[in-house]
Amino acid sequence: MSNPNDPYVEKTVVEQPATVRTEYSAAPASSGSSNAGWWIAALVAVVAIVGLVFMFNNNATSTDLQAATDAGRSEAMMETATSQAQTAAQAASEASANAASSMAGATQAAADSARNAADRTAEAAQDSAAAATDAAQDATGAPQ
Repeated sequence: MSNPNDPYVEKTVVEQPATVRTEYSAAPASSGSSNAGWWIAALVAVVAIVGLVFMFNNNATSTDLQAATDAGRSEAMMETATSQAQTAAQAASEASANAASSMAGATQAAADSARNAADRTAEAAQDSAAAATDAAQDATGAPQ
């Protein structure tokens, strides 16, 4: 019996006159042609075409690069200006609060000073009135 892993070989025996006998062996014709090679070639071709299209469409020019650089620079300048404006607004707010506090302190000091001056004036007026009263008593009680 033959081995099942051996390839199938079909033998044809042709009988000729008794003096000559010839045997022919033919390998079997393939049962179906494989298209795997064609599929791989087609896939490689498609990948190559997609790569070329991508490469030619993504070609950045120096104008595009310069425009992107300028856009980035202007964004950075806007962010810096915004930050500086916020800092200046904060400083102005603090300065305003300090000025209001100083003004309130100055107003309080002026009020205290006016109150002290009024108190001194009142004391001086009382002292003058007492002196005038004493002088009047001295003048009425003195012999004439």
